[in-house]
Amino acid sequence: MVVLTRVVAQGTFDILHPGHLHYLQEAAAFGSELHVIVARRENVTHKDPPIVPDRQRQTMVEALDPVDEAHLGHTEDIFVPIERIEPDVIVLGHDQHHDEAAISDALATRGIDCAVERVSALESSSDERLLSTGQIIDRIVQRRC
Repeated sequence: MVVLTRVVAQGTFDILHPGHLHYLQEAAAFGSELHVIVARRENVTHKDPPIVPDRQRQTMVEALDPVDEAHLGHTEDIFVPIERIEPDVIVLGHDQHHDEAAISDALATRGIDCAVERVSALESSSDERLLSTGQIIDRIVQRRC
């Protein structure tokens, strides 16, 4: 009998870049099946809203090799997709604003038994390497405006 370890990663994934790929590759290494929850535009409140539409971001993320399935986040309750997916592990990006203990507490309150982990940072190997959507947008503005 094959035992699957289901992993969930989540994020905005606006303008895909090497940092996103690093996050998803490391997240996939925590298990055998990677599900990614793509935040809906209206739920992104901790930074500028995404430029790319929700479904397009979902399609792009799902096309990445480490990803088995990409889901759009719920409009009102971020835990609804997690309850549906039933992960064994939730993996956070190195720079995501989420607090692991608070997520673990919220999961326990809902009766969801899964670990919460965080990936390492991807170090920039050159000044030309853009590892965030903000850096990409800044570079476009600098060179085009």
